[in-house]
Amino acid sequence: MKLLDGQTAIITGAASARGLGKAMASLFAAHGARIAILDLDAAQAEDAAADIGDGHMGLACDVTRKQDCDEAVATVLEAFGQIDILVNNAGITQPLRIMDITHENYDAVLDVNLLGTLNMSQSVIPHMRGRKSGKLINMSSVSAQRGGGIFGGPHYSAAKAGILGLTKAMARELAPDGIRSNAICPGFIATDITGGKLTPEMMDQILGGIPMGRAGEASDVAGCALFLASELSAYVTGSEIDVNGGSLIH
Repeated sequence: MKLLDGQTAIITGAASARGLGKAMASLFAAHGARIAILDLDAAQAEDAAADIGDGHMGLACDVTRKQDCDEAVATVLEAFGQIDILVNNAGITQPLRIMDITHENYDAVLDVNLLGTLNMSQSVIPHMRGRKSGKLINMSSVSAQRGGGIFGGPHYSAAKAGILGLTKAMARELAPDGIRSNAICPGFIATDITGGKLTPEMMDQILGGIPMGRAGEASDVAGCALFLASELSAYVTGSEIDVNGGSLIH
């Protein structure tokens, strides 16, 4: 059974071959969705879209720029006619300690993770409101819940915690319009977001805190996103779903 047959999904920050966004794009496509991959580099976004099959599209978009988001949404609507799902996946991190965070570091991390989520959501909400239907899926992190302790600095924890608050506020405001808003909180997932800066010692420490004893895979997160994007979660909104192997148990 194809859970997303005939639907259209925008996934931001999805051009990285080993990233969460690409895994979600592939799984959504396998379940019948048309995918628009948004990333900073147009060629990389187009290549990623081609990788997952025919009929998908890749677009350049800097989510920190509202105009970019508006233009990307307009292009997707012109090509596909509708947007059913938005996954706010674009994000960056920096392994800084509290006293090392500069204003520039703060702006970079907060703008991509938190402002980018707001910008893209604002760009698709009018269309979703008009159709009385839509699913917003926002990528938070276990770092928001436990105050870091994995890789990103305190400003990353703050940005991802902000996403949780924004997700819940959007869920409350948009529910009467038929729009659901949920967040996913991954634990340590084996992707390229750390930029090769994760030392073997850091890896050992991280794995020591995960009861399941392994790093997560991008597919672990993609499966959760598919649930939130489909009608299997029709009565779920304002939630934060943990995908962390037990590293944080509420």
